[in-house]
Amino acid sequence: MVAATSSRRRRPGTAAPRHRRTTVRRGGFVSHDAAEGALRRFLEGEAGGFNADSNQSVADYLTAWLAAKALVLKPTTIARYRDYVHNDLVPAFGTLKLDELGHRHIAAFVTSELAAGRGQTTLYRCLATLSSALGAAFRQHRLAHNPASPPALHRPPSPERRIWTADEAVRFLQHCHRADPEMADLFEFLIGTGMRKGEALGLHWNDVHLPEGVVYVRCTLSAIDNNRLVLTSPKTRSSRGWVAISPRVATALQHRSRARTFSRGDQGDPFAGLVFCRPDGRPLRPQGVLDRLRKLSDEAGVPRITVHDLRHLAATITITAGVPLTVVSKTLRHSTLSTTANIYGHLTQQAAREAVDTIDHTLTEAEKTGHRTDRPTWLRPPRDHIHRLREALNRLRSPAPTGFHPTANQPQSGRATTMRPPGFQAWKRPPSHG
Repeated sequence: MVAATSSRRRRPGTAAPRHRRTTVRRGGFVSHDAAEGALRRFLEGEAGGFNADSNQSVADYLTAWLAAKALVLKPTTIARYRDYVHNDLVPAFGTLKLDELGHRHIAAFVTSELAAGRGQTTLYRCLATLSSALGAAFRQHRLAHNPASPPALHRPPSPERRIWTADEAVRFLQHCHRADPEMADLFEFLIGTGMRKGEALGLHWNDVHLPEGVVYVRCTLSAIDNNRLVLTSPKTRSSRGWVAISPRVATALQHRSRARTFSRGDQGDPFAGLVFCRPDGRPLRPQGVLDRLRKLSDEAGVPRITVHDLRHLAATITITAGVPLTVVSKTLRHSTLSTTANIYGHLTQQAAREAVDTIDHTLTEAEKTGHRTDRPTWLRPPRDHIHRLREALNRLRSPAPTGFHPTANQPQSGRATTMRPPGFQAWKRPPSHG
């Protein structure tokens, strides 16, 4: 049996913490070396600020991991992690010891969930949460490896999206302007800028600069559990920036400016001064915007899509019009160009066809004009001068034929001369250093 005393030192000048020193005792080790190893890991965990107890359960570890993540992640992300941990992971693995959790347990969980009809996408996200938690334990040397890596379930393919055509988008917007002008301004803004739904709903008037023709993205509106609305930072670091607006989008913002309400003038209210809000100034709920989009789509006779598909519609229109992919990526504020290429790679097929057609046209025109007398057949002379130089050098090194006198028909100047082939330049042996 090994015993360890756990305590924390306090800084000078601070109040003493209100807790007792605890002694942890563990037994049942097969050898003295195993007991010493468990004690060493426990003390290293105490020094590193995490629990390295070999009897720690998966439920205790996941609970502590969630508490640590709540300090650095967005509230929406923490809410999703908490649902997966409490509703799926703890009921499935909570009673197991963390050191005993293996890939076989995770594979059995995946098999049972799929047999029960669980969606692959939801199950994949649940396993991704578990892998993130166990990966943190591996980086802290709490575990020798991550049991959830490689994943027991691969990422399912993304479903095929139904994006409106330009004619369908125009028909929808025309109906919106007649049926619901306020929502029409929001949909005009989303399609015209390609901004995310939360970024548009969290836009404040202080971030709108109509004379300069730009708006600044500083926050996003999110709903936690579809109930509580919060303002958080944008999705990625590259998402925070400015977005240019077109005259059509500027007209929609001017409509909103004339209908602007000042009923929520409290400076301490984070939702004060929203561009797209209810008549009383309260923020729009994301689910309410989706419901309104679907209803207006049915009335306009266009297919149902999601609010995020309006962002894809903006990208589709620009790429199809021939806008370079780098410009589209910067407009959408993706973190990397590969992100844009992976999402909208299917839209570049038309550009690929135009590229090969250009190659075909260029070669065909060159073939037609290749027999003209004013154009040389070779773009550059043949590279055979090295071959001629080697032949001349070989003739110089080869023995002279019988009856050949190098001094015949040569002026007698008092020293020997050597016959050289025409065009041959003198070559000197480099000096020897041996």
